[in-house]
Parts: sequence; structure tokens; C-alpha cells
Amino acid sequence: MQVNKALIDSLGVANTLRFLQQLGVGYGDYTQERHQWLDPLSLDDFRNYVRGKQEDAR
Repeated sequence: MQVNKALIDSLGVANTLRFLQQLGVGYGDYTQERHQWLDPLSLDDFRNYVRGKQEDAR
């Protein structure tokens, strides 16, 4: 419970509750899932994605 006290002391009750709600408890292995998403991408794929985002922003 020392962590909760430290959060409340730093953030206050309302912001601590907001933080804990946003934090949530995940499941699975994010690192393994990230590799499944990113490993197939080449550097050219990434460059094209960034260029597309830049053009969308204009």
C-alpha cells in the first residue's frame, strides 16, 4: 500500500484514481506481439508509411 500512498501524495486522490483507471491490467506478451507486427516490415515500408502520414497532415 505504500505505492498507493506515494501516488496519492504526489497526484492527489482524484488524479490517482484517474491514473489507475488508465493504467489497467493487460494480458499477453506485448513484446512477442510487437515482433509479429513489426518483423515483416522493411525500412522502405516504414519510410512509405511516414511519407504518407506527412502528406495526410498537409
